[in-house]
Amino acid sequence: MEAWIHDWLSLLLRWAHFITGVAWIGASFYFNWLENHLERRNAAGGIAGDLWAVHGGGFYHLEKYEVAPGSLPPALHWFKYEAYFTWITGFALLCTVYYWNAGAFLVDRSVAALAGWQAIGIGLASMILSWLFYDLLCRSPLRRHGSLLALSVFAWFTALAWLLGECLSGRAAYIHVGAAIGTIMVANVFFVIIPAQKELVSAVGESRMPRGEVGRNALMRSRHNNYFTLPVLFIMISNHYAGIYAHPRNWLLLVGISIAGVGIRHWFNIRHRPGHGRWALPLSLLLLAGLALLTRPQPLPMEAGDAALPSTAAVMPLIEKHCLGCHADRPEHPGFAAAPLGIALDTEQRLEANAARVYQSTVVTRIMPLGNLTGMTGEERELLARWAAGLGQPQ
Repeated sequence: MEAWIHDWLSLLLRWAHFITGVAWIGASFYFNWLENHLERRNAAGGIAGDLWAVHGGGFYHLEKYEVAPGSLPPALHWFKYEAYFTWITGFALLCTVYYWNAGAFLVDRSVAALAGWQAIGIGLASMILSWLFYDLLCRSPLRRHGSLLALSVFAWFTALAWLLGECLSGRAAYIHVGAAIGTIMVANVFFVIIPAQKELVSAVGESRMPRGEVGRNALMRSRHNNYFTLPVLFIMISNHYAGIYAHPRNWLLLVGISIAGVGIRHWFNIRHRPGHGRWALPLSLLLLAGLALLTRPQPLPMEAGDAALPSTAAVMPLIEKHCLGCHADRPEHPGFAAAPLGIALDTEQRLEANAARVYQSTVVTRIMPLGNLTGMTGEERELLARWAAGLGQPQ
């Protein structure tokens, strides 16, 4: 019953998180595109620029004011709840997937022998401290030096990726870096951007000039959020790619992919400007290609001779000890109502049919068994590698 509840709760929260995330980031991308494509003019009638568009069988004419209209319309649309609900559903999903089964998904005893509550504390602290440190940087004199501020934020997240990789499972380390960035993004909206917009609305209603510093700070935070988006989106899907998060240098891969994401986002932001930033996209793609080469499979040394290649029957006791708690028609692990991904390994035929998956997850990425709760040894992994070689699996 618990596994059934967990599966449905995880499914619905993941779906809701995806929907609200699409709404938030989609709106952010759209307004960034809109700002970059406005037809600028000489602020005639207080208008800074306008844009004509066609969509869904109709024409649209949008105008941006230099400051504000003379009077506010009765219906003024705000864009904030998408951000709030993205964070709420994301945090609920984090609790459901990682904190509910901390011993399996959050802790990896081959990385650090932590209790579940300790790992949860590290994860929560990473989000809180990231926001506090980032906000302190943005309020410091560095806010007047954009490049130095960006480098300081980058240094923080590089250190965080390395530190979490030394404490948590690779998958959990990645998702907590993403959660820390997401927390900064939504806190920017809640504490800075929306209050600045409220100040602008109040100033118009009171016929006074809005406070410039408030608007400038909000604009800076909004730009940061824009550049955070692609790294966060990558982290959202990274749990499906063990070859990345389980790599021995997983923190370095995360940093490199994030740099590429920022570069790609930068190219989209400025590509409308002739002659500016054309290097950003090709360099980012070259970086991704280099990182892909870094993760290419390395051949494992194998002993020659039939004696070095165990039979499937010889490795079945090892599979029963380490794998059948989850990968069986009726899993004994309380976290699963059915075999994960439908992969059951309880017969020799099923094991051989899934030999490539077993080899990849136990020998190459070493993400299995979950959290290494059963204590699979290096010798046992080597035995599985020789067995896979005997079946002709690529090494």
